[in-house]
Amino acid sequence: MDASGTSAFLHHSTWHGKVFDGDWVAAHGGRQPITEPATGATLGATGVADAHDVARAAQAARAAQRGWAAMDYKQRAQIFRKAAALLEQHGDELAAWIARETGGILPKAQLEVREATAHLHEAAAMLTQPQGQLLAAPHGQFSMARRVPHGVVGVISPFNFPLILSIRSIAPALAMGNAVVHKPDLQTPVTGGVIIARIFEAAGLPKGVLHVLPGGADAGEALCSDPAIAMVSFTGSTAVGRRVAELAGRTLKKVSLELGGKNSLVILDDADPDIAAANVAWGAYLHQGQICMASGRILLQRGIAAAVTERLLAKANTLPVGDPMSGTVALGPLINGRQVERLHGIVQDSIAAGARLLAGGRHDGRFYQPTVLDGVTPGMRCFEEELFGPVAAITVFDSDADAIALASNTEGCLALGVISPSLARAMRIVNQVPCGHAHVNDQTVLAEVHAPFGGSGTSGNGGRHGGPADWDEFSQWQWLTIKSEAPRYPF
Repeated sequence: MDASGTSAFLHHSTWHGKVFDGDWVAAHGGRQPITEPATGATLGATGVADAHDVARAAQAARAAQRGWAAMDYKQRAQIFRKAAALLEQHGDELAAWIARETGGILPKAQLEVREATAHLHEAAAMLTQPQGQLLAAPHGQFSMARRVPHGVVGVISPFNFPLILSIRSIAPALAMGNAVVHKPDLQTPVTGGVIIARIFEAAGLPKGVLHVLPGGADAGEALCSDPAIAMVSFTGSTAVGRRVAELAGRTLKKVSLELGGKNSLVILDDADPDIAAANVAWGAYLHQGQICMASGRILLQRGIAAAVTERLLAKANTLPVGDPMSGTVALGPLINGRQVERLHGIVQDSIAAGARLLAGGRHDGRFYQPTVLDGVTPGMRCFEEELFGPVAAITVFDSDADAIALASNTEGCLALGVISPSLARAMRIVNQVPCGHAHVNDQTVLAEVHAPFGGSGTSGNGGRHGGPADWDEFSQWQWLTIKSEAPRYPF
């Protein structure tokens, strides 16, 4: 692929300036250039959907949904398997797109392709899993609880892991027999939308079952409000998640919210300092910290704090930052200038409040240096706010009880990590800190397609993605009874 978008599978002429409704069509909201965050180069242009496009898509999706749900399960499963094969076949091309459009390094982009492929295989497998339960009933009668689709599911996904965070909702929603209207982030419309549209188009998904509409807040609000859409799956900030829930509630939609949070990585004093520092760097700096389950609080027990900090500084001062397509960097750019300004403001305000800057704290355009802040305490912005940037904010604690109190001091938490060879100590902490998922002897940036993933408190509304949770999210129970003949009631 070159800067003009020329490539084999994602050839520029197919999707340039358009949205997807089963065909590639002009959007009522016009078009917008796609900018590479590392270089400022224009990668092409996407169609921009507005409320009119969303309304049209919702109606078309509702009309197509019943036919899709009635299709033979083997045929539907084959579509998912073919889509997965296309991701694998064109993996190098698609990973390059992900690296360029998101600003992530190539290994991160390759991970997205692999995980998205796994989600498609999981979706295919759902079609042969049990879809209900046989309930107790009088002799000669049948009573069962079975899973049925919602109808049309709306999906709104973010910019940071756009392929994974889109397809993890789209694939199981389709597998359950729903149609989907998807709004990817306008900053990553190709990797969060065009790729998905192209693989399902090429795999033979019937027209009208999937709509991909890059758009802004107006399109998102229309999707949440449209009465033809029965459910919304949203991944993004807590502030926007509140708005999504408010709008969806007016039409009594089901809503699944996976939101931001403040995640703690706890290092106990019996941990290995080298291993601990490697976990801290990975959890805080991977994809420039632009991950919802990044290790936003580094809690170091006093006896090991100096050793871990020394090793972390060695990493922060040597990790290369630059254009991810160069192949020689560990960190790429932040997604936009607003995020740079916000992150730098958090760092500077925290320093003014008493935190000590040990490394980084500066940027060249969108390229923010790996940063280490020490002496962080509750009340400082870097302790309280989700960073979404490459900052390791270190807080030193004395007792295990202190670690529990610090890690619990948040309204919302996706992930918790505790590193210690003493599993009993680690589990005592895990069992007392509210979080969506917890990892003993690992950092916080973990996800598996077969494992339920979501947050606690303001990090979500109890919804989960992955494995058995997909059944809970993307289908609903229906009670069905069958009798050989209708009873004769007394009146």
